[in-house]
Amino acid sequence: MTNSRLNFAKTAPKAFKALIGFDAAARAGLDPALVELVQIRASQLNRCAYCLHMHTSDARKAGESEERLHMIAVWHEAGHFFSEKERAALALTEAVTLVHGGVPDDVYTRALGQFGEEELGQLLALISTINTWNRIAIATAKVPGTDERAAR
Repeated sequence: MTNSRLNFAKTAPKAFKALIGFDAAARAGLDPALVELVQIRASQLNRCAYCLHMHTSDARKAGESEERLHMIAVWHEAGHFFSEKERAALALTEAVTLVHGGVPDDVYTRALGQFGEEELGQLLALISTINTWNRIAIATAKVPGTDERAAR
């Protein structure tokens, strides 16, 4: 099935370019492997197959192990695969992505302790951008494995 919904990049080019800029700014100074972990986990939670395919592919190309990629969805039970900093980022990603319950103080404090204020600000921006990308991809019915690099 081909995508018959609108092309966000073409129909809202100013918003698309602004989101690309926000995404690039959010990544600045963060470990690229951590960036992919966060984007993968948010995409799993949001059930965004398009972004999940893109970011797992990017993570593999960057050298991420298959073992760790398979453990992201169950990181609570397989925490030893991830550093304390990665676990703090994954916990914050879940709390912000599933924000209906708020961000618990212990999750925020744990992340602050691992990242410090400036890096935590970058992480929150990253979580915000991937959640926005997920929503756009889902709303426009983006097909996983198609035109992913051209879209960004």
